[in-house]
Amino acid sequence: MAQIPSHAVQPNLSPDPRIRNIIAVGSGKGGVGKSTTAVNLAIALSQLGLRVGVLDADVYGPSIPMMLGSRERPESPDNKTIEPLRAHGLQLMSIGALVDQEDTAMIWRGPMATSALTQLFADTRWDALDILVIDLPPGTGDIQLTLAQKIPVAGAVIVTTPQDIATLDARKAVKMFEKVQVPVLGIVENMAVHVCSNCGHAEHIFGEGGGAKMAERYGVPLLGSLPLDIRIREQGDAGTPVMVAEPQSGVGQAYRQVAERLLEALDKRPRAPMSISATLV
Repeated sequence: MAQIPSHAVQPNLSPDPRIRNIIAVGSGKGGVGKSTTAVNLAIALSQLGLRVGVLDADVYGPSIPMMLGSRERPESPDNKTIEPLRAHGLQLMSIGALVDQEDTAMIWRGPMATSALTQLFADTRWDALDILVIDLPPGTGDIQLTLAQKIPVAGAVIVTTPQDIATLDARKAVKMFEKVQVPVLGIVENMAVHVCSNCGHAEHIFGEGGGAKMAERYGVPLLGSLPLDIRIREQGDAGTPVMVAEPQSGVGQAYRQVAERLLEALDKRPRAPMSISATLV
């Protein structure tokens, strides 16, 4: 796949010269599988031929390094900037790569957390990325506002489950992105259906059609519905996401479809006003 062009970002910001497009993955609440979706979506985009990175912006609960099986500490060639880690074809940066993930609690007030996000983004030597996926913390707080004000984002993806209580909170995330002029490229409905591995019975444990109704209400695409499948959890815990372990499985094809529809939605957005050449700064 050819390199994709840069697309328009928020007013008063310009695309980052190192990164053609930044996609924020958010949710209105925790527990909907946002980080797992972000990781597998990033890998699916990489498998489509794009240069992809992941920035773990959840400074209070950085889980991306574990999901990608990364145990290394990043290096700093000049004591000012840091090299991104590499895992499964992705470039990666997370506060979890800089601290002891298992025992260290990030007891930070909002300004410290937002400063950490901007530093991780700015000081990482991202290498000519087509897409940087930013995994946001749940909710609509300081980190999301800092992202909208200081980081040039081409679009956002909202992850929800079909459950009414989850879509209620996800709507708030949609409205937040609208207010800060970040376009919502689509909604991903996670844990949409569970198929019993023994008998094949399909059951909508968290309800049915919630993501589609939400997408219709706000006039944004439903990028796809992902299953509630034990392999997603097992592979994530093992550090080998299901898109790496079983890309041709039904689960893998569902993630790939989400990635393809995301690119279609991004392609409909206006291009950046000038040609951006992604190069190392």
